[in-house]
Amino acid sequence: MSRDPGAREEAEPRRWITDRSRKDSERSRRDSERSRKEPDRLRRESERPRREVVTSPRTMAPRHPRYPVTREIDEQTRLGEIYMHSLVRTQFRLALFVCTVLGCVVVGLPLLFLLVPELHAVRLLGIPLPWAVLAGLIYPAFVIGAWLYVRQAERNERHFAELVDRAR
Repeated sequence: MSRDPGAREEAEPRRWITDRSRKDSERSRRDSERSRKEPDRLRRESERPRREVVTSPRTMAPRHPRYPVTREIDEQTRLGEIYMHSLVRTQFRLALFVCTVLGCVVVGLPLLFLLVPELHAVRLLGIPLPWAVLAGLIYPAFVIGAWLYVRQAERNERHFAELVDRAR
């Protein structure tokens, strides 16, 4: 007696359903026997929700390994070069701006004092204004400028680090 494969496939789920219904009937019979013995415990068990195991259907799905940007930078790939080039370009732009401001101040103040001779007559604490500005007051301005430069450079580096972390 030969069976076709389709008939066998249909028979197995039915057998499973039949086996399950037989187990359910055996369970209900055992429960009824217990209910006579322990009615309170059974009542408590029946009030509890039935536990079910929930699993993801894609447990065997291949995971795509993330290639971190820091690895791109360390291995000096093309993408890593682009990231580093963007950081260097940003820092270079900041340095050019600070140097331009510094150059304008260093060259501009003597030119100002040269072109406006009336400023030579102004005295600050008994010292001529050009001497006071060029010898003493310009250095605190340079320190403040340097502090602002370092602060902005660190902000650029933090922004770059966030960009690299976000790309992970």
